[in-house]
Amino acid sequence: MQVNCVSPPTVRIVHSGHACNVEEERHAERVYTIREGETLELTCLVTGHPRPQIRWTKTAGSVSDRFQDSSVFNETLHITKIQRHQGGRYYCKAENGLGSPAIKSIRVDVYFLDDPVVTVHQSVGEAKEQFYYERTVFLRCMANSNPPVRYSWHRGRDVLSQGSDKGVEIYEPFFTQGETKILKLKNLRPQDYANYSCIASVRNVCGISDRNIVFKLTNKTVSPSIKLLVEDPIVVNPGQTVSLVCITTGGEPKPTLSWVSSSDRLPEKSVVKGGTLTLPAITSDEAGVYSCVATNNVGNPAKKSTTIVVRAMKKGRFWITPDPYHNDDNIQIGREVKISCQVEATPPEELTFGWLKNGRALRSSERMVITQTDPDTSPGTTNLDIIDLKFTDFGTYTCVAALKGGGIPEISIDVNISSTTVPPNLTVPRGKSPLVVQEGDTVELECLVSGKPKPIILWSRADKEAPMPDGTLQVESYDGVLRIVNVSREMTGSYRCQTSQFNGFNVKPREAVVELIVQYPPSVEPVSLEMRQGLGRPVAMNCRVLRAHPSRVLRYEWRLGNRLLHAGHFDQSDETEYTVKSLNREGWGEYTCDIINEAGAGCKCLFVFTGKAYPPEFYYDTYSPLWQNRPRVYGFKLQWTQMNPNAVDRIVAYRLGIRQVEVCVCVRTITKGELITHNLTELIKPEAYEVRLTPITRFGEGDSTIRIITYSGNGFLIRSSGEFHCSFEEEPICMFTQDKNDDFDWTRHSAATRDTKYTPNTGPSGDRSGSKQGFYMYIETSRPRKEGEVARLVSPFFNVAPKNPYGITNPPAYCFGFFFHMYGKHIGTLNALLRQKGQAATEGPTWSLSGNQGDHWKQAKVSIHPTASFQVVLEGIRGPGIEGDIAIDDVTLEEGECRDLPAISEYRNIRGVYPYKTVYSTNTL
Repeated sequence: MQVNCVSPPTVRIVHSGHACNVEEERHAERVYTIREGETLELTCLVTGHPRPQIRWTKTAGSVSDRFQDSSVFNETLHITKIQRHQGGRYYCKAENGLGSPAIKSIRVDVYFLDDPVVTVHQSVGEAKEQFYYERTVFLRCMANSNPPVRYSWHRGRDVLSQGSDKGVEIYEPFFTQGETKILKLKNLRPQDYANYSCIASVRNVCGISDRNIVFKLTNKTVSPSIKLLVEDPIVVNPGQTVSLVCITTGGEPKPTLSWVSSSDRLPEKSVVKGGTLTLPAITSDEAGVYSCVATNNVGNPAKKSTTIVVRAMKKGRFWITPDPYHNDDNIQIGREVKISCQVEATPPEELTFGWLKNGRALRSSERMVITQTDPDTSPGTTNLDIIDLKFTDFGTYTCVAALKGGGIPEISIDVNISSTTVPPNLTVPRGKSPLVVQEGDTVELECLVSGKPKPIILWSRADKEAPMPDGTLQVESYDGVLRIVNVSREMTGSYRCQTSQFNGFNVKPREAVVELIVQYPPSVEPVSLEMRQGLGRPVAMNCRVLRAHPSRVLRYEWRLGNRLLHAGHFDQSDETEYTVKSLNREGWGEYTCDIINEAGAGCKCLFVFTGKAYPPEFYYDTYSPLWQNRPRVYGFKLQWTQMNPNAVDRIVAYRLGIRQVEVCVCVRTITKGELITHNLTELIKPEAYEVRLTPITRFGEGDSTIRIITYSGNGFLIRSSGEFHCSFEEEPICMFTQDKNDDFDWTRHSAATRDTKYTPNTGPSGDRSGSKQGFYMYIETSRPRKEGEVARLVSPFFNVAPKNPYGITNPPAYCFGFFFHMYGKHIGTLNALLRQKGQAATEGPTWSLSGNQGDHWKQAKVSIHPTASFQVVLEGIRGPGIEGDIAIDDVTLEEGECRDLPAISEYRNIRGVYPYKTVYSTNTL
């Protein structure tokens, strides 16, 4: 039967992998508890058609943990060796465009316990009027954990508790927010010097064992003290090997020494051995503060620091200042001239300067005044003032910078003062602005600078506060040229070149502006578009220009393959359209629209026209197995709908490929959303099959869809012809499902994993065979369940094959059996019901039993006579209290009437319905 069948998504989360406990219901939230280092595996089971897309996301956890900054787009979320920061709430979201997305969540709680740490603090009261003296010791124990940790203290083998010793006080976690536990020893006595053990415990939750730490308290226990056997600061030359030695001068227990650096980490090539830190071949980058830290968990850590200074000089610069008393940029005879020289040095106080004139030492005099500015205000600068400039003062002046003690090469800077020394002038060469280039080119922006000496040129953006192509705000150039490789459209704009005072005149800067215009080909939409169309229909294609420079687009060209269809020029519009009035077979293919401007051809608008049908979409809402009375084969009802069937020519058939055998499934005209069915038979148990489904039109084959058909019968056993058996040993639970309209769900558990600490006087201690490892289904009646709430477990559909083509006149008989366990003083009711396809519900169950039946597994059997495909339903109803867990196991369905019925005396049937009652089709639902 073909029906219009689309459905919004539903979702539920199931779990596997390592779990300490899974609380299915706790204040309306599910909590999955796992130990740190184990494997987390959550699976999102969805229904809905078209098949929903699944997405896992996470909240909570630390800020830095963002679920790998992405979402997981598949059914199973798998995290190996889970860490504490990966705990939090995980959401599974399913959506298929119908209705609202379906969202379920589960909170993952990661449990851990670190080794505890004991720290000791002492307080010593000084003598007060020679009457009072007290020495008190605090032992503080702390361990990181989840869940909250509990602490206990021992002195030797004796347990310490509040009030057990007048000299001992214990601060319970209540006073320290549950983080620490403090043991206070008041006015130390001889017996207080002993071994103290702190035991941290999370009460074996998740199998996490207790952790223990021992601290030995003696009359010599004292916080650490250290000494550095080095100077402060340490001034060295680059390339030297530096060793820092740190020794302990006190502390009990013996302190542990470590080194830290002001740069957060020690250099990679550093070597630490005991208290000695060695830095081989030190560089300027490794200069800084180095600290030795000693810890023994008593008092505060001891810390001593020293600074390593690596001697260096760099960046020698000069500038010339004409007569500051006259507003003149030129050097003139009889006026004053100042030559300034600057060098960056470490340490700056070791920097010394000397001046030479034409290679001979120059001393300060009344006309040649040499000054060195205060290192604290303007470090590394020296000035030479030439007063009343004379012709004989022309020459080469050399500034020589050195560091005291040597070891670092000197820096010499030559400055020529002559009649040809003139201030700078800056111009842009003819034809160099505006500068028009193509995107991706290498371009050189140029400013011509004249003057002697030539100053450094500084380049920056002039039209906006944007960085230069290299990411900086200013770029220095010694020849006035700014070279940009692989220029992009974002680099279009105005660039300012200006003279710097460095290596030139200290006068008002000269500047000029260069305009850069970057042309780029047009960018268009759509870049690529697939269009599916049937024969004889009109087709329209539209290509639009998004960006181009120059924005005046010259022309467009429409092509089919290599054949030119149409060309033209743009007027006022920024788009062009091409229409095919009636598509023929030759019209299928690849259409392109080239948009061309002065920068060349840009991105093409690409249209691919095809008559291929869209892929079919498999229907996933039901697993739809066919129950066949043959032990070695199974069948599968394959169902699908067709995506956009009217977009192309009529689909005439589907090619179905399975096990290298192709079958043609012929169909009539299909409407959108119509469900198409084809039964796959003769599938060998328990093999899985890949099914490829391909629609066929006049064009040929369309897009294929692949589905893996998996034998879902894990957990039920075909013992002989016509028998179904399910023991719930596998997670698919024989394709039983939870009723969507009940109040709560049945739970699959084994006695080995079920937590019975809250309701120990109810439920089974093993499965039907007596195994604690075996699985069964049960209803959990603890809070928040209420009296009268219902849980229903629904079987898969079973087919009833008619003996003749005109229907069933003599309904076949089946024997439905199961084992049940109804133990507890609050047991409610267990019902067995029958549902038939296309028929209304019955007035009552086919089998029913209420009340406490003892701590035993018992069997029930009932004969049924369905007239159509049917399901069996097991319904559990909660009684008046929490000791009301009902369990079922080993569900069977056999052809024929029930034989070997259990004795009536085995049951105390409160409702008065016999367990072996035969129900005919008139009483089924």
